[in-house]
Amino acid sequence: MTPMSPHLIWFIPLLPFAGFLVNGLLGRRLTRNAVTGVALFCTALPVALVLWLTATFRAEHLLSLTTGHHIWIQTSSLQIAFALAVDHLTLVMLAVVTGVGFLIHIYSAGYMAHEEGFWRFFAYLNLFMFFMLTLVLSANFLLLFVGWEGVGLASYLLIGFYFTKDSAANAGKKAFIVNRIGDFGFLLAMFLMIAHFGSLSFGSVFAQIGMAPQLHGGFLTAIALCLVLGAAGKSAQIPLYIWLPDAMEGPTPVSALIHAATMVTAGIYMVARCHAIFDRSALALAVVAIIGALTAIFAASIGMVQTDIKRVLAYSTVSQLGYMFLACGVGAYSAAIFHLLTHAFFKALLFLAAGSVIHALSGEQDMRNMGGLRHRIPVTFWTMTAGVFAIAGFPGFSGFFSKDEILYRTFMHPGAMGVVLWAVGLLTAFMTAFYMFRLWYLTFFGAQRFEDHPAHAHEAGHDDGQAAHGHGVHESPWIMLAPLVVLAILSVCGGWIGIPFALGGNNYFEHFLAPVFAGNVSRQMVETAGTGHGMELLLACVSVLAAVLGLLVADYFYRRRPDAAAKLALSLRGLHSTLVHKYWVDEIYAKVIVMPLLMLGRYVLFYGVDLGVIGGGTSAAAAASRGAGGLLRRMQSGNIRSYAGWLAAGAAILLAFTIFGRGLLHIL
Repeated sequence: MTPMSPHLIWFIPLLPFAGFLVNGLLGRRLTRNAVTGVALFCTALPVALVLWLTATFRAEHLLSLTTGHHIWIQTSSLQIAFALAVDHLTLVMLAVVTGVGFLIHIYSAGYMAHEEGFWRFFAYLNLFMFFMLTLVLSANFLLLFVGWEGVGLASYLLIGFYFTKDSAANAGKKAFIVNRIGDFGFLLAMFLMIAHFGSLSFGSVFAQIGMAPQLHGGFLTAIALCLVLGAAGKSAQIPLYIWLPDAMEGPTPVSALIHAATMVTAGIYMVARCHAIFDRSALALAVVAIIGALTAIFAASIGMVQTDIKRVLAYSTVSQLGYMFLACGVGAYSAAIFHLLTHAFFKALLFLAAGSVIHALSGEQDMRNMGGLRHRIPVTFWTMTAGVFAIAGFPGFSGFFSKDEILYRTFMHPGAMGVVLWAVGLLTAFMTAFYMFRLWYLTFFGAQRFEDHPAHAHEAGHDDGQAAHGHGVHESPWIMLAPLVVLAILSVCGGWIGIPFALGGNNYFEHFLAPVFAGNVSRQMVETAGTGHGMELLLACVSVLAAVLGLLVADYFYRRRPDAAAKLALSLRGLHSTLVHKYWVDEIYAKVIVMPLLMLGRYVLFYGVDLGVIGGGTSAAAAASRGAGGLLRRMQSGNIRSYAGWLAAGAAILLAFTIFGRGLLHIL
């Protein structure tokens, strides 16, 4: 085949940007079909370019490719190029963002078909794709930061798409503000890099670290911890996870895009990209691992009691991102990216299938008002079933291979901390299986708990998703179902590229990423893959038992004994209330952080500084000017006698100063 020209790489992010410009500027005048055509074309062509680029890498055995060396910023001590770079890690991320993103665009064409602001929605989606692709393709930290900030802007626009609904508008602002905290850490990390390396280029920074084997800890730990703060914001880790559950206030395709293929993966990608820095700081890696484990189990515990179908999936995303953070913390970067890949498949599927359920029920999202849907919407049921089994980690499904790889690498981590973190991850696996099968049973099994009447179109901006324009509950159109089928297939077999040696595979995915992560713990594990097969197989069996146990517990409480769950919640009302209220974290943040900041801003900065100092100073200056003006106005009366008097007074003052001035100055 013909090799791909490096210059064509620029079209991968620029095509979605062109779609944003066309629909953003002209969309109001275009038909819905034209808007859809522009948006889909500008996301389909990047998919083809990524496939071509991947084939070029394989055919020519390339390890990396850089294009664009134009000087962007230059000072006496710093030079930054506007350049894009591609390696094997980039190829994986490009495949996730363009492939899953394109499927979500197709689904959106059906889901948002009757929404007001249709053109605006697709303009924002394309903008999101542009910034995420820029982030992934960047060859330096500054360009990555441009994409990093851009996805924050696009998420604000998409989460708050229903801007007339207060909860959606507030959720958009919350996501934007919380991420600024993480971005502050990212900025500090870049300043430290400039101070110590004199560059923000990936190649230059990582090469300097590689040529200095004596560098460990110290300022590298400071840089790594600042990057962790940035990643915790974007990838919704403790303590900055609070924005992601509320992001489900946006339309369901937005939830799928943010939770599966774009924004939340940015932090994981950044930590993996900066493995050269993290590998030199045991403290930073420990912090990443502990944050990941705590986030995983914390979010999973909340997801066990949520009743909104999208909110269950939102907390599931936070928990699964914790798994990825945990993998990075134990040096298993390839395992983290592998789970990022499989998670993109089954989480996009779960959110889009949830959207199909919501579509069928005219906007209903409470699982307590569902039930008995498996025969009414069979395609949605079977595709969502694939996603549920995948995220629960049942053998053969994609999530089984990636999740078990993380648990195995965690268990093999040196020291007692590895075993403790593995135990937390295993308990999280049980919780994940429980709350996902709880969702499955409440939605599709049991008695029908909704009124089956002709649907009415919802008022735009007040319900998520289109109401079913027909008669009663019915299956979604095929423009929505086709992406579900594709994602269901990927949720089943997408993990087969990473089957470990212990299960008869060759772990192709880890080998594919080996050139990127050469020299770290993950790479060393690949080289010693001939050992520990028995342990890996044993741990896989244990995690499968945890998943089966989660299924059996959910089956008991929500199929065989549906009244038992309410009785258990009543007997454990304290714990249940804590989980329902999400440990009151939002309320604590509001009391401890938000309210003091608001009081500081209102009473100190506004009343004290703005009105008191600045406003008072300007008012005093204005009063002094008015007083002086009034005095001068009296002098300019137009009366000759008055002028003569003022002239005489001035002459007397001048004469007195001439006579007595020297003596007065001498005394002073």
